[in-house]
Amino acid sequence: MASPITTGASLFSQSSLFTLSLKPQVYSSKNLIQSSHRADANALTTSLCLSNRASRFHHLNYRNREASKRGLSSVCFYESKNSSNGKGSELEWPIVQRWDVPWEWYTVSLTSLACGLSFVLTGLIESAALPYLGFQIGELSLDEKAEILFFDQAFATAVVLATLYSITNRSEQNPDDVYRYDWRDPFNLQKGWLLWAVIGLIGALITISLAGAAMAFLNGEPPQRETDALVRLLPLIGSSGVSTAYLVGITGILAPILEENVFRGFLMVALTKWLPTPISVLISAAVFSAAHLTPGEFPQLFILGTALGLSYAQTRNLLTPITIHALWNSGVILLLTFLQIQGYDIKELLQVS
Repeated sequence: MASPITTGASLFSQSSLFTLSLKPQVYSSKNLIQSSHRADANALTTSLCLSNRASRFHHLNYRNREASKRGLSSVCFYESKNSSNGKGSELEWPIVQRWDVPWEWYTVSLTSLACGLSFVLTGLIESAALPYLGFQIGELSLDEKAEILFFDQAFATAVVLATLYSITNRSEQNPDDVYRYDWRDPFNLQKGWLLWAVIGLIGALITISLAGAAMAFLNGEPPQRETDALVRLLPLIGSSGVSTAYLVGITGILAPILEENVFRGFLMVALTKWLPTPISVLISAAVFSAAHLTPGEFPQLFILGTALGLSYAQTRNLLTPITIHALWNSGVILLLTFLQIQGYDIKELLQVS
């Protein structure tokens, strides 16, 4: 490195003297000596600058070589700095990222308690109010029962969602991806709500089928179905077009909107404040399954809840789990209605005791 720098300095010095000799002036020996000294000083300054740059470059190469021996590099540190600013996270799929949760633990606890109490109290108030409104359950037709069930579910959905939003949905502090409904780009590969709804539904169907087959193989015979919501609705299934329409409205519209806002839009999102997103998905799926009060159906509901949570984590759009939930519930009702019309015993098909 010394030879090129020295050569450059000497050339610079010679060119300076050569320029001075071309000027049509008379120079004394004193002037020439001073000019020569200035040229040498300029050359020395340039040489020192180049030497400093070369020294710094050599020192940087040495540090990089030493860092590479330890499995590190300066580029790695640079990328980690960018990722800490959020730029590196763009390469990750949203399914593993957390929400920017604005609620503290006391808000989450209060909201959970308020939603549970409002749901229970709503049911009690409705049951107590029916006789005073002139409705005798034993004297109602199947269509009238389906209509009352629809309005009961609509009332409960409105009360619980009003409670949920009044406590947590503050526009000045909630991020854009909390309680988000976005109809745009339904088939986008990364965040398309309809595309991932189809993927989640197919995945849930396959997984639940395999789990059911495994349980039947281990138990020797399919277990008797418990008295869940579907079994209680069996008398209304296939009774008339009006009853079917009300049942689809209950199970395919109202129930998905209510449950996905509570279990995915609120509970799962809130858990990501303290836990990784996949763990939050599993916990919310377990709570979702337990809330149906049917222990025998827990594995299937847990699988469905996991599919709902993963699809929501991927798209950050509540339309995705609501669509899966709606297609699942309404698909079951319509399939059983079709089988009932065709003369099949749906109680036997469902293994209802």
